[in-house]
Amino acid sequence: MGRILAIVSQKGGVGKTTTAVNLGAAFARRGLKTLVVDVDPQGSVRFGAGLRKGHPTHGFADYMSGARPLRDVILPTALPWLRVMLVGSVAEDADHTDYANTIAQGDLLPAMLATAAERCDIVVVDTPPGLGAITRRALASSDRVLVPLQAEPLVLQTTPQIFRGIQDIVAKQKRLTFDGILLTMYEAGNPACERTVKYVRANVPANLVFDLMIPRSSAVSDAFAAGQPVVVRTPADPAAQAYVNLATRLAERFVE
Repeated sequence: MGRILAIVSQKGGVGKTTTAVNLGAAFARRGLKTLVVDVDPQGSVRFGAGLRKGHPTHGFADYMSGARPLRDVILPTALPWLRVMLVGSVAEDADHTDYANTIAQGDLLPAMLATAAERCDIVVVDTPPGLGAITRRALASSDRVLVPLQAEPLVLQTTPQIFRGIQDIVAKQKRLTFDGILLTMYEAGNPACERTVKYVRANVPANLVFDLMIPRSSAVSDAFAAGQPVVVRTPADPAAQAYVNLATRLAERFVE
């Protein structure tokens, strides 16, 4: 049985999707059969996961509605051990209320993730920002949760909220393990970044903040613009190496 890892953030723009696709790629490069599942109706995974040109855009929402069978929404990538399930046609809709309600009230998401975990070593779930109905349903179906936080002053306001929220959910979901907070877009020597890191490390238990951080890097943006994970496009970049190191640590935890 594989592990299901949910990537959760309080707000957008903190590297949540970038973390999801790069961890997925890093796990796959270790020879782990990996599936990245996008349940965020913004649908950003399709832009950076290394899908082939002209790939289909249907995904989980289309499977959930009955428009597509499961086999049609699991897409290959450039990496032999990495598959991706996009969010699908809901990404083109202006209103995602029905999509969220269907997930919250139904059992299709947990059933699909359980099936995926039977066939994969690791399932990485990219969730919407915040702790709304979709994210909570995903967490109820997951084994692990990781929270990326951008190393910027706004974190000083959002860290207590997301930390308490995740802790409350973990307390209710006995199978769920909080792997910790991952600081992203870190700039060494930037006073605002340094203050943010100091604050987070002072206010969150040490075992719940990764000591490694994802540095800010133009290679990450360039890779996403090219439709690839940075660990594939520019593997020597410091951000790529940080994601590979993070995947190694997580994989070791998953087999404990």
